Amino acid sequence: MAVTATAPGSVTTIFAPRDGAASLGVSFAIADGATVTLAPASETVVFLDGARASIPPVTGVLRRLGVPAEVRIETEVPIGCGFGVSGAATLATALAANEMEGLGHDRAALVETAHRAEVAAGTGLGDVFIQECGGLVWDRGDGMQRMACTETIGYSTFGNIATADVLGDDAAVRRVATVGREALSDLDPTNGLAALFRASWAFATRTGLATERVERRVADVHAAGGTATMAMVGETVVSAGEDEVLDHSTQSTASGARVR
Repeated sequence: MAVTATAPGSVTTIFAPRDGAASLGVSFAIADGATVTLAPASETVVFLDGARASIPPVTGVLRRLGVPAEVRIETEVPIGCGFGVSGAATLATALAANEMEGLGHDRAALVETAHRAEVAAGTGLGDVFIQECGGLVWDRGDGMQRMACTETIGYSTFGNIATADVLGDDAAVRRVATVGREALSDLDPTNGLAALFRASWAFATRTGLATERVERRVADVHAAGGTATMAMVGETVVSAGEDEVLDHSTQSTASGARVR
């Protein structure tokens, strides 16, 4: 029997890697994410938006759960562009596999398994924890906190920045960790997305992660009276308070992943 699960995407605004398996930071879930349908199969095969694809964290989470399956992933935002789509697909896959095979794992164990698959693949350091619960989520070193968040988000994307490339550069990781911790120490995430985006843009420029195309589009949003920043890590601009400059829009969401 086929099973379908869905998970929201997520946008990380500030992060600080720690211990190679997790990160501090601030992120929020977005309504657009990934829907995954699993069907029993003798070996795992993955389709992304109808085309055969290789998505290591998805195959990795199935391997960890001991479940081969045909995996069909439908996405609402582009993969590899800072929307946490690989994490959403991996988490939804874990939930669907547990339901399809009656594995009996609790939700926390499935989230942890999805997280480990993402870390092993080099595609994320914690997206699934935001996608599991939805909302605005942050950890400044004193534990994870959450609040509901439902605002309109504008976005434009120019393409892919491989998370693995950033996380695989030791010098970049050290720089991001230092600047990220400094940014988090001065930040109150409850002040709203506009204040968060201003702090995040300072983080993006100080770390050198922002590209020239991102810088130009952020400047356009600022000129129109909005606030904007770069989605971590993708060549993508997200904005709050301005809905005409950027090409697309979505909503932040307080809803987390679920089996349909």
